[in-house]
Amino acid sequence: MFDYEAMRLIWWALLGILLIGIAVMDGFDLGVAILLPYVARSDVERRIAINTVGPVWEGNQVWLILGGGAIFAAWPILYATAFSGFYLAMFLVLAALILRPVAFKFRSKLENARWRAIWDAALFVSGLVPALIFGVAFGNVILGVPFRFDDSLRMTYEGNLLGLLNPFALLSGLVSVGMLTLHGANYLSLKASGPVTQRAAQIARLAAPITIGLFVIAGIWVALGVEGYALTQQPAYDGPSNPLAKLVTRQAGAWLTNYRSFPWTMAAPVAAIVMLAVSPLLLRARHAGLAFIASGVAIAGIIATAGLSIFPFMLPSSLDPRASLTVWDASSSLLTLRIMLFVTVVFLPIIILYTAWVYRVLREPITQAFVEGNAKSLY
Repeated sequence: MFDYEAMRLIWWALLGILLIGIAVMDGFDLGVAILLPYVARSDVERRIAINTVGPVWEGNQVWLILGGGAIFAAWPILYATAFSGFYLAMFLVLAALILRPVAFKFRSKLENARWRAIWDAALFVSGLVPALIFGVAFGNVILGVPFRFDDSLRMTYEGNLLGLLNPFALLSGLVSVGMLTLHGANYLSLKASGPVTQRAAQIARLAAPITIGLFVIAGIWVALGVEGYALTQQPAYDGPSNPLAKLVTRQAGAWLTNYRSFPWTMAAPVAAIVMLAVSPLLLRARHAGLAFIASGVAIAGIIATAGLSIFPFMLPSSLDPRASLTVWDASSSLLTLRIMLFVTVVFLPIIILYTAWVYRVLREPITQAFVEGNAKSLY
């Protein structure tokens, strides 16, 4: 079996995969909701857009549950610290995610324009808020979060919701909104029909360069204007999880260390930029499926860029750098990680295969004739 050091690295990588899975699979749902007011101008067109995600949005949220469960079981200190510190922000996300199924279920219950407009606005909010807040959270992780531990490892958080909405974090939130909007537009180009597809393609061609610009600006900001964190006394790779058993300093440019030491890590930001640039070209060549894959790879590259930049840190502390959580001091026990790895190896392929089968069965685009012929059973 893998030793403690290897298991911690494996679960760090698995956490990254789950975060990418959340963003890619649930991200196009959020993107479609954000785009709803802009790609659809009639009730039929709005129903076309909504029903492209109608059969799959609930299944896509499995990735969110898996991600939260993995953090809870594999990284309990990270889970407790992050969810306590970001409590109000997470509450806003959960409120938006709860609003989404209500809007889906109630929107078409009445044939009333005002009624449906209210729920369409709710769907827009339920897409925009999580996309923005998730990006803001990533931005604050890169900056450092205001928490500390006392000698008995009781955590104290000294921030607030408004403090999370700082300029760099808001820029990160815009990167998140941009990439998910592009992903949703590519999905609509693939699964919708008629004017909805055409407008989605137009938005995708605009969203791609905007996201590239925001991502590059964020990278320059990190390189020149954000102090990173560096270990000056390395904790034992196979030692017990004690966040206070190390020394950490803040240094300008520290978040670039991994790219200098391991040049292969540059593949993440390069892949993100290339795929963002290629995506609208593929749409123009009428390869909507490839454009959707490209935007998914771009999302993976953007998230991997953040993770690789701060490794081995997972949640830096701006109040007490020594209290920062790293891969080596925030995990569960070796036995827990081994049991969870076994469960993951068994069940994750089943989830992936089932998801692939569902998408294959539902691969046909949503047309106006289909919506009008099933008006009573569709969203």
